Amino acid sequence: MKLAVLKERRAGEMRVAATPETVKKFKGLGLEVVVETAAGAGAQVSDSDYATAGASIAPDAATALRDADIVLKVRPPEANEIAAMKKGAVYASLLAPHAEKETIGKLAAQGVVAFAMEFIPRISRAQAMDVLSSQANLAGYKAVIDAAATFGRAMPMMMTAAGTIAPARVLIMGVGVAGLQAIATARRLGAIVSATDVRPATKEQVESLGATFVAVIDDEFKQAETAAGYAKEMSKEYQAKQTALIAETIKKQDIVITTALIPGRKAPVLVTEEMVKTMKPGSVIVDLAAEQGGNCPLTKTDEVIQAHGVTLMGYTNLPARLAVDTSSLYARNLFQFVSLLVDKSGTLALNWDDEIVKGAGLTRDGAVVHPALKG
Repeated sequence: MKLAVLKERRAGEMRVAATPETVKKFKGLGLEVVVETAAGAGAQVSDSDYATAGASIAPDAATALRDADIVLKVRPPEANEIAAMKKGAVYASLLAPHAEKETIGKLAAQGVVAFAMEFIPRISRAQAMDVLSSQANLAGYKAVIDAAATFGRAMPMMMTAAGTIAPARVLIMGVGVAGLQAIATARRLGAIVSATDVRPATKEQVESLGATFVAVIDDEFKQAETAAGYAKEMSKEYQAKQTALIAETIKKQDIVITTALIPGRKAPVLVTEEMVKTMKPGSVIVDLAAEQGGNCPLTKTDEVIQAHGVTLMGYTNLPARLAVDTSSLYARNLFQFVSLLVDKSGTLALNWDDEIVKGAGLTRDGAVVHPALKG
């Protein structure tokens, strides 16, 4: 059975869906692995590295896809790639299903069984397949490093014979995987860190990392989380109080990193233009929600701009800026997922009763089957 790994063609995408390490593991499953030439170039993996691991090198996507039973990428496939896939082939990548409905439709029409890696259920059995966590973890780290490089001052307190330099103040808005890593990284760099989130459970996580939790803590806040761990929508009265607190907090910050995303919807506004105007000249905002409109309305997609004396960084693909490490983790996520789809004889054995397979599956038998995309 043949597994094909394709080169990424989207601008700025440096990651790759397999590494020499996972090629060897796929071979161990009894799969023939074909890698499109230069697929790993952005992640510092050469064709010869893949060949040494046991992969064949294809000169182009069409050759790699010929008779491929499983196809792996990082981002959604191009139209010509879909057209070259055989009926019944299994495809897996980050598919951005809510934004790429036309692509999903084409995959269905081609008879491809498509899986969206971002739809992997967040259950303990699927932790090793959780691409959102593996990529967000490094994105949170990179956000702090980029901010520190742009910020015109030192991050830690420094005591010198000429005087003392005060530490930078960093606010993290949204305490998911990216936010937690951003807190840890900023703390390691010596900054004074605070963080905010609407979920009460995050307070303990923030404080365990040595940061200060910023929120209006009242009875409504204490009930602001569902049994599944998601945030409830807060009352307008609470939102007004929280906004006022954040506005006062932001005035004192040197760096603000925003991480709030809602799948399939425009990113919520966390930092208004009025808040930006109150920030100190030379301050930095890193907006990790830029691809979905930004947590700050001033953010420009894939641009670094100045507004009211503040630098706003709107990179939409921070994981690709650490392509060696993010590719390594993403490739392992994919291997774990593919292992679930292949039996001991090295043939496809899709169990649609498995909650992981069912949760990530978008297309099957020529139709879009995921409930979030139907209708």
